[in-house]
Amino acid sequence: MAETTGAIMSRGEVLELVRSQLAEILEIDISEISESSSFADDLNADSLALIELVEALEEELSDRLPGFRIDDEDLEDLRTVRDAVDYVSAKVEAA
Repeated sequence: MAETTGAIMSRGEVLELVRSQLAEILEIDISEISESSSFADDLNADSLALIELVEALEEELSDRLPGFRIDDEDLEDLRTVRDAVDYVSAKVEAA
């Protein structure tokens, strides 16, 4: 078990949140989504699906982290599940 750093969510929890939201949005099994999955190449996620993911994450995390947002200009840098998890984890840790 990883040591808690006092963060609102662990990186593992962020990964599971991203995977579960993606599975729901893309209507695929969560087992098809790995941390190294590319949104476009592996998951066939288009920009609309990514916007839905951002909205779902913002809604889910705003309860724990008031004012949590993923900036539109940062969205283009999120190409894989790992990118999204790293981005959200960094924001959570900085809070």
